[in-house]
Amino acid sequence: MVTPSLLGSTAGRVPDVQRIAVLRANALGDFIFVLPALDALRAAYPSAEIVLLGAPWHAKLWRDRPGPVDRVLVVPPAPGIRQPEPGEAESAMDDFLAAATGEGFDLAVQIHGGGANSNPLVSRLGARVTVGLRAEDAPPLDRWVRYVYYQHEVIRYLEVVALVGAAATTIVPTLAVTDADRAEAVRVLGPSDRPRVALHPGATDTRRRWPADRFAEVARELHGDGYEVLITGTPAEQEVVDQVVAAAGVPVRPQVGTLSLGGLVGCYAGCALVVSNDTGPLHLAAAVGAPTVGVFWVGNLINTANPLRGRHRPICSWTVHCPVCGVDCTPGIYPHRPGDGECPHRDSFVTDVPAAEVLEAARELLQT
Repeated sequence: MVTPSLLGSTAGRVPDVQRIAVLRANALGDFIFVLPALDALRAAYPSAEIVLLGAPWHAKLWRDRPGPVDRVLVVPPAPGIRQPEPGEAESAMDDFLAAATGEGFDLAVQIHGGGANSNPLVSRLGARVTVGLRAEDAPPLDRWVRYVYYQHEVIRYLEVVALVGAAATTIVPTLAVTDADRAEAVRVLGPSDRPRVALHPGATDTRRRWPADRFAEVARELHGDGYEVLITGTPAEQEVVDQVVAAAGVPVRPQVGTLSLGGLVGCYAGCALVVSNDTGPLHLAAAVGAPTVGVFWVGNLINTANPLRGRHRPICSWTVHCPVCGVDCTPGIYPHRPGDGECPHRDSFVTDVPAAEVLEAARELLQT
């Protein structure tokens, strides 16, 4: 194990690096958190090619987009690596690894998770030096830092790249907005004679979903304040978007499946505010420059909330007991404490957050 003395240490820089592989193949919000680590790698190894081992959607996002990623290699779906996307053709991991080892990677970086599944993959890339995270059940890499669950995700990945001398240049994830992003947003949404706000009521994990009627109340109030209100969602979130639209009782504009990811970038970049659950679109909005109000469960706030308060307001729920069975859901990572720590229910853990708090934060940001 190699531990840097400081997050910005440059003592461990690897010589003669021409090509770097970075494994990060999961969801949108997860990817936003690694952007500062990618920026640090770019600054430390300015002439190296940075190749992201990601999913098909990463390849679309980084097509013609300025930033630290030079190229995307799509890694096949595999346990602990990623799920297949709808309609994605099957591909074999052995074929991928045969091609990847031919890339001649000098450095392979695992910032994908604890490493039980990802460290063996990274070790098979044939890189001169491997670096990454290591949970207790994961094999080691050449240089590694312990994976500890409660740590802000941005800092977690900056610690990893510091092991190879990549000093942090920022702790704020930033994603470039392209002309194509803006053009798609204008084409889909049209012009507006009022400032726009966007609400995103979905989240893959239903425990992170604030009730639809609270989003509807926020939509209704902000519409009354003179804002055009968009309700964004993925096709899988159509039902909750429909619930918000129906409960709002005022004209709002649902946007489900109307925008590509790039179009969503352009949409959020043009918004005066984005209000969302703790989910990928919230973190995307912040990365493209929109002020945000996010509804967080306390554990997720520790790991993922934007650290800045000039333009971002995370609103915290302190619920730790399942609202259905009452089990304390924190001992799962604290084995010496009493309690089961796990339960099968997926009811919301953020229902105690009142609409008044979200509205107060939204109006404060909109007036600054």
